[in-house]
Amino acid sequence: MNVSKRILVLPALATCLLCYAGSVFAADVEANKKRGQVYYRMVCTVCHMQTTGESIPPASRTMAEWRSYFDADTHDATGQSNASVRYYTSQAYRETIKDQNKAARKFLKLSDEQIFADVREFAVNGAKDSDTPATCN
Repeated sequence: MNVSKRILVLPALATCLLCYAGSVFAADVEANKKRGQVYYRMVCTVCHMQTTGESIPPASRTMAEWRSYFDADTHDATGQSNASVRYYTSQAYRETIKDQNKAARKFLKLSDEQIFADVREFAVNGAKDSDTPATCN
């Protein structure tokens, strides 16, 4: 193989390995619905109540709608807050609210992927068409 072909093959191989490693890592995160419930109610709901005056319970959407919401990773399309759902489950966000929020402080050391998976699991399994619709009252 000549040098120019090696230059093209190596970045492609590295990209494939990184994608594979990322998918293996993501598969290792086992969602914890109970932890997701605590985070959702103590972080998400509290913030929504403070900023909009209303909560968004999991039972307000279907399972498919929640999956689509989390897959799209679009929290706020208005531009009035961070647009990413993942931001609100990140360690960086938890760090900013840890002094005022017990759940953020308690789960500060958990990975971004873990909390995101936990919250998603709670929301999807608490949807209005699930076996256990969840409200946040």
